Amino acid sequence: MKLPLPTIDRMTATAPGPAPVSGPATRVSTETHCPYCALQCGMTVTASPGTRRLPEVAPRDFATNAGRLCQKGWTSAAVLAAPDRLLTPLVRPRPGAALAPADWDTALDTVAGRLREIAAEHGPDAVAVFGGGGLTNEKAYALGKFARVALGTSQIDYNGRFCMSSAAAAGIRAFGVDRGLPFPVGDLAEADAVLLVGANVAETMPPFLQHLQRASAGGGLMVVDPRHTATAEKATLHLAPTPGTDLALALGLLHVAVVDGYVDHGYVERRTRGLTDAWRLAARWWPERVERVTGVPVALQRATVRLLATAQRAYVLTGRGADQHSKGTDTVSAFINLALALGLPGRGGSGYGCLTGQGNGQGGREHGQKADQLPGYRRLDDPAARAHVAGVWGVEPDSLPGPGRAGYELLDALGTPDGPKALLVFASNPVVSAPRAAHVQERLAALDLLVVADVVPSETAALADVVLPVTQWAEEEGTLTDLDGRVIRRRRAVSPPPGPRTDLDVLHGLATRLGQPPARFPADARTVFEELRRASAGGPADYSGITWERLDAGEALHWPCPDVPAGAAPHRGTPRLFLTRFATDDGRARFVAVDHRPPAEEPDSRHPLYVTTGRVLAHYQSGAQTRRVPELLGAEPECFVEVHPDTAARAGLREGGRARVVGWRGTVVATVRLVPTMRPDTVFLPFHFPGAGRANLLTNPALDPVSRMPEFKVAVVRLEPMGPR
Repeated sequence: MKLPLPTIDRMTATAPGPAPVSGPATRVSTETHCPYCALQCGMTVTASPGTRRLPEVAPRDFATNAGRLCQKGWTSAAVLAAPDRLLTPLVRPRPGAALAPADWDTALDTVAGRLREIAAEHGPDAVAVFGGGGLTNEKAYALGKFARVALGTSQIDYNGRFCMSSAAAAGIRAFGVDRGLPFPVGDLAEADAVLLVGANVAETMPPFLQHLQRASAGGGLMVVDPRHTATAEKATLHLAPTPGTDLALALGLLHVAVVDGYVDHGYVERRTRGLTDAWRLAARWWPERVERVTGVPVALQRATVRLLATAQRAYVLTGRGADQHSKGTDTVSAFINLALALGLPGRGGSGYGCLTGQGNGQGGREHGQKADQLPGYRRLDDPAARAHVAGVWGVEPDSLPGPGRAGYELLDALGTPDGPKALLVFASNPVVSAPRAAHVQERLAALDLLVVADVVPSETAALADVVLPVTQWAEEEGTLTDLDGRVIRRRRAVSPPPGPRTDLDVLHGLATRLGQPPARFPADARTVFEELRRASAGGPADYSGITWERLDAGEALHWPCPDVPAGAAPHRGTPRLFLTRFATDDGRARFVAVDHRPPAEEPDSRHPLYVTTGRVLAHYQSGAQTRRVPELLGAEPECFVEVHPDTAARAGLREGGRARVVGWRGTVVATVRLVPTMRPDTVFLPFHFPGAGRANLLTNPALDPVSRMPEFKVAVVRLEPMGPR
């Protein structure tokens, strides 16, 4: 049975916080930000030093959340005191033995010694690093530098490859640069029409919903999603395509825009290139054909384009539902094409944007932990970029390894004859979050050395040879970059318990043991940020004009924010990109000619249903942290599968019963929820649960050829009833 969260409004997250607790007279309040999604909601953490009381969390008025928090934000302090929090390093003395407590010197010496041995025997690329989109800018920067300088390996990537890499690739080829929202999030509050593609913000980032209130109240909110989500419930138009057909829908909407006379030809001629080639393919996707392929009625297609085109202020926003496909880059490009045809990007009060998912999803991919990138969002294969960054790092450009394997390909190669033999994991839980999860778990188990740095004993940490306990959000300093490119300060609000160290301290300890000069890998976040500023200078994501002093003074600084000569007024950042030109050679945006193709697998007699995956309100990512918060676990204690009642009846399932969801790569066990608004050909699984409830046991590692994004959003399954628990 699904348990409610009775004290918090599901849609607007405006409920009062927990009741204040009594404590000593001395209480310290610190302004910081929520550790979860890319909204990075402003919050105040009030602690009572010298006591064992949990700090109190309250929202504050910040641009992204305007004084609101969701359930995860309200309960975020509880993770600081998780009963099984990691407080001491753990080392497995021999294969098959249990993890045992160790001191820090023993743990770091063990890791460094094994890394040297493996690299000496198999070469530097035998050691790999897998990072996370929740790391601060300083940690992401230091992790990429550590991999390429201290380890000399090309084998580094991060879980953001599973998040919005397709949207990033599409943004770069259309606009010349990738920033999730190239305008402040607050601009959306004045929108008359918003087309929201593949994003259920009412559950994934509830405070964001207030920015869509005007569009929703005025009849201008349109949602594309196979499910009738809580967000779709707020929409005037809900377009529910067959899973895997979003690209065909986008082509059809462009077709309508052209044929029905909604193209802004003046804008297209002044500010873009490539409409003719894009139209040559979209011309074949007339509305009736689109309806046959997607199931979206012709009338809905035309109404959607009409609303967007006739609104004074209109936006197209994409989310993971558009990205996480083997054709995700082309899908996002097709929706960008629609926005360009209507003259939206780079126009004040209108535009295109992508909703970043992870807490530092934007900054996490800008500073070097991605396989093909260097700090400042520079390309690793660009000689000038390599020379600049190598100069900051004090190494030769030729010493920097080239691009390595991306995301799933890196995990798939672990423990193979030509693949890495050792892996260091920071802020990620691929046993739960990676596609084809059982296979990834096998690859992790095949390693000679697995090292995990984490806050809690995640499912990935349970497999590790060495586990390193690290500090959490409220216990550390740093910066992050939210979904609209604004750099913000994370401030230390409480002291960590004895034992855990910061990730920067861990990297410093390992780097020095591997022979690096101590000053090359500082453990102080502010020192790292000063170096990051220099490394990013002149790059697409230029942070060189951003200082901690300016951030602490409350300045809203969006990148690019270059440094200026002495005596000149400081650059004020760039809250709105593209108002005069796009970041391409000629300043014009690019239409990209794309065509629809089916998903990597489609239903057949053995697996007649689509399965799609996503998030739910109470949990975040792999659930490693939120499943340790009693209020959140009580709301969603286990995996469930949403099924249309008719589909359930044909499979012999009932409400609250147990079912096997069986696919080509595995089986998930879930509790049945009958949802009349579900498509009869589709079931839904959340991806936050471990063990037999891992939705990613089913998901398809078929990869987008450009972004290397796996096809999380569509696979095929059948349903089988189970007996009693």
